[in-house]
Amino acid sequence: PGLLLLTSFLLHVKAGRASPARLLCDTRLIHKYIGEAKDMEKKASQCQALPPLACPLVLPLVDFSLKQWRDKTNEAKRREILCELALVAGAAAGARTEVTQECAGRQLSQLQRHAGAFLLLLQTFGWEAGRQEPGCSPRSTEHAQLAGLFLTYRQLVQGKLRFFFHDLAREACE
Repeated sequence: PGLLLLTSFLLHVKAGRASPARLLCDTRLIHKYIGEAKDMEKKASQCQALPPLACPLVLPLVDFSLKQWRDKTNEAKRREILCELALVAGAAAGARTEVTQECAGRQLSQLQRHAGAFLLLLQTFGWEAGRQEPGCSPRSTEHAQLAGLFLTYRQLVQGKLRFFFHDLAREACE
């Protein structure tokens, strides 16, 4: 599934006009990824009851004001999402080391792959050549339950990432 995102990207890039944003012209893709995030969340909730994690997960707060979001540049949006995805991917990796249940472990591995694929994809959208990514410290909270991780990832994909892709598609697909 994580490779599907990268493969889709590579298939949509045309020689001479190599723009990662061309992938975004097919809005069915983002809806597919939202569906996959919902599916992971649902499957994880169906796993046997898990005890609270020994080390709480630090997760980004991914809520946002649509008006403030629209006022940001695409580069600022991209950096914000990258920071939050990195935190989610790191939390998934940390939880994976602690969880021994196979059912939850599969969902954590899938979430980590998907978040990693989005990280790689968004890194290709850097418009400001030569600029280093600034250190990031998104607003965050701690969760001792795995459900919070899957919920955060779904909200991030369904919210900021979907709006970001929509903004890029509007510019790239006219």
